[in-house]
Amino acid sequence: MNHPLLNDPSEFPADDVLARCLGTCFSSWTAFMKLLGEHFPTAKPEWRYYKDGKSWLCKLAHKKNTLCWVSVWERYFKTGFYFTAKAEDLIRNSALDPALKHSFLHPSEKSKLRPITIYVRRKADLKAVRELLEIKVKLK
Repeated sequence: MNHPLLNDPSEFPADDVLARCLGTCFSSWTAFMKLLGEHFPTAKPEWRYYKDGKSWLCKLAHKKNTLCWVSVWERYFKTGFYFTAKAEDLIRNSALDPALKHSFLHPSEKSKLRPITIYVRRKADLKAVRELLEIKVKLK
């Protein structure tokens, strides 16, 4: 089973550490940080080591609200967004991939929060991340 990287609590995930873990995908990470700076300047990444998951996670916060969570894996990173039902219209009318829309609009489990996860391997994957960030900011 695949596990997230960044498991050493004493090694902060600075750019050199991220570059080592992400390899060629580090350019996508750099593009992600640039996207945040240009389009979501108030969104701040906050790295924290979580003992329960035994890895570092990045919470992307906008004011006091969490926009998404980011975890680092071997040669890619994942962004996890959590929405309530009030996001249905925005998601339905978005430019997101139909499979992502379907998984959100027709969840397999009944829960107050519904996840959407984007696996970022290439810069092109950031299009969906940007769309979801825009939806999150509209909802807050």
